[in-house]
Amino acid sequence: MKKIVLAYSGGLDTSIILRWLQENYNSEVIAYTADIGQVIDRKKIIKNAKRLGVKKIIIENLKKTFVQEYVFPMIRAHALYEGMYYLGTSIARPLIGKRQIFIAKKMKAFAVSHGATGKGNDQIRFELAYAYFGKKIKVIAPWREWKLQSRSDLIRYAKKNNIPIPKDKKGKPPFSVDDNIFHTSTEGKVLENPRNAAPEFIFQRIAPLEKTPNKPTVIRIGFKNGDAISVNNKKLSPDKLLDKLNLIGGKNGVGRVDLVENRFLGIKSRGVYETPGGTILYFAHRAMESVTLDKKTMHLKDRIMPEYAELVYNGYWFSKKRFKLQKIVDKKRKQVAGQVVLKIFKGNMIILSRKTNNKAYSMKKVSFEENKTFNKKKVEKFINFHARSLKK
Repeated sequence: MKKIVLAYSGGLDTSIILRWLQENYNSEVIAYTADIGQVIDRKKIIKNAKRLGVKKIIIENLKKTFVQEYVFPMIRAHALYEGMYYLGTSIARPLIGKRQIFIAKKMKAFAVSHGATGKGNDQIRFELAYAYFGKKIKVIAPWREWKLQSRSDLIRYAKKNNIPIPKDKKGKPPFSVDDNIFHTSTEGKVLENPRNAAPEFIFQRIAPLEKTPNKPTVIRIGFKNGDAISVNNKKLSPDKLLDKLNLIGGKNGVGRVDLVENRFLGIKSRGVYETPGGTILYFAHRAMESVTLDKKTMHLKDRIMPEYAELVYNGYWFSKKRFKLQKIVDKKRKQVAGQVVLKIFKGNMIILSRKTNNKAYSMKKVSFEENKTFNKKKVEKFINFHARSLKK
């Protein structure tokens, strides 16, 4: 029998897709779940898939790979889409798509499938990854093919096919929730109207400021070769390090973003994002670079960042352009080493100190007490040159 590899979460939507694929393509469906740090119920995934007749269920732990090979390179670029979005969903899809194609080739499947809707960005991100790694493998996007148009249609289909329907709880569907080790995003329901304040019950990782500790938390983040390697002088693997910072940031109210963004397809959408550890890492990494990189390198990174971020947002992680920009970002990453000490309090991050053996920051040059080696006449020529440039 022909085989299809489905990106499967174990929830209602992908369970419906699984049955629909079986019916419409007369194929064996391989249920594939990438564990990238989302809330995951392995028993539920296996139980639901088996109930629907699935023989091959693959749950793959990719947390360390996700942080080390996807999140960390993006942090080194300080990538923020439209100045606010830390790209938590965007950066996850390329990895899942890549692994789906790997499984499809290994299992000799003729197609891969996903549960992304026809209006969103994720369908593009998945399918650009599919195209890069598996040009000869067919892509099946049910939301663009089937006649089901609404959640009511899905519920009717589920009832007809004896697919369990979870109760509508607060913070659950019809809210659309995506989460991984890096972030949680929530869209839909009352959030669709930007006039409505985000209700407190939708937040899953970050405490409201009113419930955060009344004493600040001081943390030390160590860097080597451009990446964070330790928290409070304890070396940690990339995923464990991010887990640690997620707990600290979440407890102290760091990392909430309420954003109306421009999707790749041109539709505006409103989402609420929670990126506690990632927000701390971005802030600390920039502080580390401020004392280790030269002006030209830092400003070049700032100029290319919006383009880099848009490539990630649009699903171009595996593009030649992103690879090229990553080389620019990482050109002097070996110099970014040392320790940043932060005070975190009521959603705020305050730099206490930056320590490094790098010589980019010169105490001698910046000191107000030492002027013997500083040629003030050269400064006058410098100003006159730029004054003439104003007229050109």
